[in-house]
Amino acid sequence: MTGSTRVFAVLGDPVAHSLSPAMQNAAFRLLGINAVYVPLRCSPDDVPGLMASLAKAGGGGNVTIPHKSVAARTVSRPSSWVRAIDACNTFWSDGADGSLIGDNTDIEGILAALDRLEAPDGPWLLAGTGGSSRAVAAAAKERGVALAVTSRETARGLAFSRWAETALGVRATEPAACRVLINATPLGLVAGDRDPITAEAPDAEVALDLVYARGETGWVRRCRTRGLRAADGREVLVRQGAAAFSRWFPAKHPPIDAMRAAVHAALG
Repeated sequence: MTGSTRVFAVLGDPVAHSLSPAMQNAAFRLLGINAVYVPLRCSPDDVPGLMASLAKAGGGGNVTIPHKSVAARTVSRPSSWVRAIDACNTFWSDGADGSLIGDNTDIEGILAALDRLEAPDGPWLLAGTGGSSRAVAAAAKERGVALAVTSRETARGLAFSRWAETALGVRATEPAACRVLINATPLGLVAGDRDPITAEAPDAEVALDLVYARGETGWVRRCRTRGLRAADGREVLVRQGAAAFSRWFPAKHPPIDAMRAAVHAALG
């Protein structure tokens, strides 16, 4: 590291489990970029100052649970998706005028991971109502599929469905009609967590867990034994990370294979 090293960070709480540093530093090393990527655990009040300081110094970063809405309200130039879903996971500065720019690359990551699983056309069943769930709703809008929402709190699930329909135009449907299952809750981060989705969608073919864990999450393994094509969140992580890299270094092509290898090496 030198005085000209650009600093990027993932901001969140918790953040120690994040593999974004391993993935992005692998990309920096491979391409000879003088930059470093670090995890920074922080409170909501810390987020605006950290984002501004990192970007002003020529860096940027990502935002994870639970700060994506705070980040969306912090950036001065939000993308259309950030405005639509009030969730920002990637930030950087425009060198021309110093504006703090924000985007949501989770949407691209989710769609790429579903493509890798050969997800069928048809409705999705989503577990969760947080910032990552908003990215799933945006991805459903992009694909033109209906969405059912399950939550531990029925009222929150109903409110989220109404928001997705009114704000994004995503049609609501019933869980039993869904062919794709997506977990956007934190369940699975801790061994022994209950399954986020059980038997609500008997005709489901694909399960995508946005959580990633060593050896995959228990829910993914159990879905696979039921005959579903299933994957944890590592491909979402890689693809959203590659999209973020492209925002920070638009003249360079993200080394996706190296980024994926770093994630797989860390998770086994």
